[in-house]
Amino acid sequence: MAEMASIQWFPGHMAKTRRMIQSNLSLVDGVVEILDARIPFSGRNPEMDRLVKDKPRMLILNKSDMADDSATQIWINYYRSKGYTVIKADCKSGAGVKGFLPAVRNQLLAELIKKRENKGMTGAPLRLMIVGIPNVGKSSFINRMAKSKKAKVEDRPGVTRTKQWVKLGDNVEMLDMPGVLWPKFEDQEAARKLAFTGAVKDDILDVEALASLLLEYLYKRYPEALKDRYKIENGSEGFELLCQAGRNRGMLISGGEVNTERAAITVLDEFRSGKLGRITLELPEEEQK
Repeated sequence: MAEMASIQWFPGHMAKTRRMIQSNLSLVDGVVEILDARIPFSGRNPEMDRLVKDKPRMLILNKSDMADDSATQIWINYYRSKGYTVIKADCKSGAGVKGFLPAVRNQLLAELIKKRENKGMTGAPLRLMIVGIPNVGKSSFINRMAKSKKAKVEDRPGVTRTKQWVKLGDNVEMLDMPGVLWPKFEDQEAARKLAFTGAVKDDILDVEALASLLLEYLYKRYPEALKDRYKIENGSEGFELLCQAGRNRGMLISGGEVNTERAAITVLDEFRSGKLGRITLELPEEEQK
């Protein structure tokens, strides 16, 4: 199996975000956590339960267009069984986003709304906080819901740096928080999956080792995806698979050697953009072992 150095990434602005989440919780009625549907377990901040405490919680499985649809349904059922309000969406195309406000009113905050109606407080806005790891699609979701570019969107982690209130319509307001990871990745397998999806800056990573690990995983779970995209027929060790992918795509340097750095960047980019097909990197039963 390919090996990789321990992954750790917690820039200073993320420590500030943790404090910001805690200090602003009293302003909101519920918390919306956006997850990458390809890593619905590894992409959840383990500190969020402690930070959010007893606020009503909704999970949005975003990027569902790039995830294995049957796996996404398994995750939806799993989290609903834990008491969460859950929807799936693709915030870039808008698929599933229309279900958000009805889910807020009919599920997430239904009890609060009923209490307010009984007290004659029907005009009070519903206030939500949106949280998630870097590069998970929070800004795309907010812009889609607000029907304008309220939040800055870039395909790299760590872009949103400050909080902002956004009106979504239907008397719902949302507090957008910067993407946040956690101070130390105790679970390095989860850290690698975060890195696969682009939640950790590539600048701090060995991209060849990372792509080799990703290829090993995909060869075990989605071999047809590698066969279709890179003409990989056999192999097991990650670097060998990376060399095959690079050679079959013509990524050669002088002497006929494979440009493994270029091949690694290509593999990661194509996985992150969904060009390898619909892939989910984990299932609930695996994470409970």
